[in-house]
This record gives sequence, structure tokens and C-alpha cells, in this order.
Amino acid sequence: MILDPFERPLRNLRLSVTDRCNLRCSYCMPEPEYVWLPREDILHFEEIEQLVDVFLDLGVDKVRLTGGEPLLRRGLPALVSALAARPRIRDLAITTNAVLLAEQASALKQAGLYRVTASLDTLRPDRFRALTRADELPRVLDGIATAAPLFGGLKIDTVVIRGTNDDELADLVEFGRTHRAEVRFIEYMDVGGATLWSMDRVVPRAEILQRLAARYGPIAPVEESSSAPADRYRLPDGTIVGIISSTTQPFCHDCDRSRLTADGLWYLCLYATRGVDLRRALRAGETPDAVAGLIRAAWRERRDRGAEERLAARDRAPLIPVDTLRRDPHLEMHTRGG
Repeated sequence: MILDPFERPLRNLRLSVTDRCNLRCSYCMPEPEYVWLPREDILHFEEIEQLVDVFLDLGVDKVRLTGGEPLLRRGLPALVSALAARPRIRDLAITTNAVLLAEQASALKQAGLYRVTASLDTLRPDRFRALTRADELPRVLDGIATAAPLFGGLKIDTVVIRGTNDDELADLVEFGRTHRAEVRFIEYMDVGGATLWSMDRVVPRAEILQRLAARYGPIAPVEESSSAPADRYRLPDGTIVGIISSTTQPFCHDCDRSRLTADGLWYLCLYATRGVDLRRALRAGETPDAVAGLIRAAWRERRDRGAEERLAARDRAPLIPVDTLRRDPHLEMHTRGG
């Protein structure tokens, strides 16, 4: 196990398999056009496996497949099967917008995928169209309904935006309950393409809890030891909900996550503007030990506390200007996996 200067271990790898997406969510991809990663730069499955093996040697035991939308990557069950065969991976999961989940859930389960997290920000068709610029809510709901019986403990992630969907908290909890899924409310974050972000659109954890308590009664925190980003709470009937308060109460102090883009750039923080080019080392014929040395050296110097620094910033505005985002796709959240 390797530690950074704040004694945070390298344990959790978020692995993007594509930067493409079939939705255009306003908090992630608000612009009409984007610069995409060159296809020749996208890592082949064999290269992904090689890099994952290096990360496993360094102590990583959790791998989450992300995008863009990961289900757009052709042959994804084959990669899942290859990774699932590695016993050192203790948790193999995927985050998806669920548009393609109904047709792929069974193959992913058979391939050995452990867990699924589906994104769902609203249950109202008009709001869904406005948020995503696509009329895909029925397919998303079908995907969740299909996957829930296959993957125990399915999670539903909801980005809460004031004036947009913050009046649906209880509706989403009830929806999750029907599928035995745990809903996790995420504070609106100012990363990557969130150029429409402003602090007054953030609904903080305290307010989310207050609203849920007004509907359900006293809410108790779930006491557990975990580096997971969500704080979990129990409603009076035993239903569990999570809240990821990364904007107003960051969890940088114990963050063990890093992100590998689909073209092999490794980012040590969601807010980082520079990554380590592992693809170049791999394709230059560097040995696994040499690649491990790059990773080890970068992590041991890691001082990233991006969310805390953003919280402390005066006159806080969106992180990166849109003209800069248009020039460098690596700065976008949909490229580095959120």
C-alpha cells in the first residue's frame, strides 16, 4: 500500500472506458459541441488490463467502470469478465445513465460485475428532457427495473439542483424503495462542464436532511467506517439513503480515489487540471515496474484537496471557463468519469 503526504492510501480506481455519452445533462455536458478524444488514443482492453494489474500491485482493490457512458463501449462484458477474474479486485462496479442498461444487464451480470449505480435525477418526463436533452426516461426506468433484481444493493445517484428537481426528494426515495435500491443525493458540483453552476443552486446536506425529516420523521446517521463518499442515513422505517456533500462538506481528508481516462491519463483528484500520461509509457514499451514507478511517485507527492480549496475560494464561480473546456477534453467530467 502506498500513502500520500496526508496518509491517504491508493485503493479506489475509477476507470473511464469512453468519453462519449448518449445524454447531454445540463450539469455535466451543457455545451452544444465538444472536442472528443482521438479514437486512436483510446486504450484497448488489453492495455486497460495491463494498467489495472499495475494498480492492483500497488494496493488498489476497488475498480469502478465509468465514462462518458460506459455502456457505449463495444464489447464491455468482455472487459468486465477479464477484470472479474482477478481475485485482488474486491469490488467491481459500474456507473451508468441506464439508457442501455436493460439490454446489457444480464450480460454484465454473467460476466461477473458486482454492483451497478444508475443515475436518475428526475421522475418527470418534461424535466428529464430539459435536463438531458433526450427523451429517454422510459428506457432509464426500464434499465433500473431490469438490473435491480440482478444486482443486489443497486444504487441510484441523483444530482440535486435548486429550482430544478429539489422538490422530488421524497418521490425518488419512494421510487428507490420499490426497487430495493439505495438513493444517494449528490450536491451540485462545479467541476468540468458545469458552466451553469452557482452556489445558490446547491442544496446542502443539512437542507436535504431537513426536507426528508419533514416527510418521514426523525432520521438517524448510519455509523460505519468507510471511505465511501456518501454519508448514509436511516429513515424511521429502516430505509437507507445516502448524501454526497462534496460541495459544502468535502471529504478530501480520506479520499482514496483516482481516475484513469479512456486514453490513459491518470488524475489524482476530480478537480485536477493535469494528469499523468500512462498511455504514453505503456505504448513506449515501458515495463510494468516502470509504470508502477510513475504511479508510486505521483501518489507519494499527492497533495490534492480540490473540493476543500474550492469551498474556501472567495467569489466562487465555475471552475474552468468554457473556452478553456472547449480546447481540452480532459478537463471535462464526462472524460474523467465524475
